[in-house]
Amino acid sequence: MDLSTDAAVAAAGPVSLSPSRASDFMQCPLLYRFRVIDKLPEKPSEAATRGTLVHAVLERLFDAPAAERTAPRAKALVPGQWDRLHESKPELAELFADADEQAAGERLARWLGQAEELVEKWFTLEDPSRLEPAERELFVEARLESGLRLRGIIDRVDVAPTGEVRIVDYKTGKAPRPEYSEGALFQMTFYALVVWRLKGVVPRRLQLVYLGSGDVITYDPVVADLERVERKLHALWDAIRLATETGDWRPRPSKLCGWCDHQAVCPEFGGTPPPYPLPVRAPESQGDVQGRMGAV
Repeated sequence: MDLSTDAAVAAAGPVSLSPSRASDFMQCPLLYRFRVIDKLPEKPSEAATRGTLVHAVLERLFDAPAAERTAPRAKALVPGQWDRLHESKPELAELFADADEQAAGERLARWLGQAEELVEKWFTLEDPSRLEPAERELFVEARLESGLRLRGIIDRVDVAPTGEVRIVDYKTGKAPRPEYSEGALFQMTFYALVVWRLKGVVPRRLQLVYLGSGDVITYDPVVADLERVERKLHALWDAIRLATETGDWRPRPSKLCGWCDHQAVCPEFGGTPPPYPLPVRAPESQGDVQGRMGAV
């Protein structure tokens, strides 16, 4: 987020929606507030940082000629990309901090080895020598007719000679069971909606590549799918604006609370949120609030 957007958030609240922040609000409105409104710091995690590293390696590999996009070359990129990531985010050093330097070095070596395994797994799922992405790590942003601004970063966009578009997203975890796959598909249909509104083209295929389990999940959207996610996002944005204006950000306890960095300031764990930094108006009736929340 740039400085102008930061200033806008500080003055009037959120101004755009990304797949991650939309998922945050659906998971727990209070988590959304902590991340977007209060901007509370979070500790880096090994899993999330490994995902960032692997994404960087897969992006950079396409800089090489097709014939040189091999598994050994990709694995050889891991140490250098880690150095670049570490240099840009010095706080990542705490991931492997240990009074015993040898133990810290061994932990880092194991972690880098896990990243290399994920990179190598990719070659069993796709053949990069036969791919020429139209875009990599593509930032997209579209403003809907309602004024809602959608933004995000797409891992890879492939365009066939016939003009058909495929959106690809790498996941370093395992593929979820079918009953839990809705969240990942929501992210992909979000991207498809943005591309449709920007280019007037419905992506032919959405593809999720799960390196942790070696699965590739595809979905071919149609206009009705994108219209449905657009309605969902409008309802979600209405709920976010209502919470922003009233300061009524409610926790939504779930099993995911165990991984949350903000338990110390969460009422569900006996904590008190920081003072709300935005002006508030009188809340709507309980029924109106619950009605908008139910819509998302």
